[in-house]
Amino acid sequence: MLVVHHLGVSQSERIVWLCEELAIPYSLKRYDRDPVTRLAPADYKALHPVGTAPVIEDGETVMAESGAIVEYIVAKYGRGRLSLSPSDPEFANYLFWLHFANASMGASEMIRMVAAFVGAGADHPAMQFVNDRSQRAHALVEGRLAAAPFFAGEDLTAADIMMVFTLTTLRAFTPRDLADAPHTLAYLKRIGERPAYQRAMAKGDPGLRPMLT
Repeated sequence: MLVVHHLGVSQSERIVWLCEELAIPYSLKRYDRDPVTRLAPADYKALHPVGTAPVIEDGETVMAESGAIVEYIVAKYGRGRLSLSPSDPEFANYLFWLHFANASMGASEMIRMVAAFVGAGADHPAMQFVNDRSQRAHALVEGRLAAAPFFAGEDLTAADIMMVFTLTTLRAFTPRDLADAPHTLAYLKRIGERPAYQRAMAKGDPGLRPMLT
């Protein structure tokens, strides 16, 4: 059986949600962050050489990196669900948002977090750089969600599985007010109403209120 190793308040929530959307059998193992450092505990870091969340086990396969895991599960267990074929008109959007989530938007937000941690003020060139990238990313998201109900068109796909964490839980580390993004907020409301998302968040992070507003 597929084993999902979930670190609390982390991007491994994507994998729990994906399994719930696909309704596939899986075993969930939860890990709490260190109460002082807020980092992953040693037993989680030992699961894979990269030492970060998420990690899955599937038989002899031990895999890290959320984007790769999402593609792996969709390809192996999805039976065509939550993905688009090259012949679909939205295929390019599907691929773009699937990878934009971590390669561009998530990376910028993580740099913002580190810059703030080391004390870079708003006028520091590094902070100005990442804040500009962050602003442009959120504007791009708002524009896309003004044009379509989901990132790859009319239906939820793995691109949404990847993007939602970047718009929600990641804001626990890089705060952002979404009051000026009505289409993003309407999208997150739709996500929050999905039973599979509700189950995933309740199982993975019980007691944590999803950051959907």
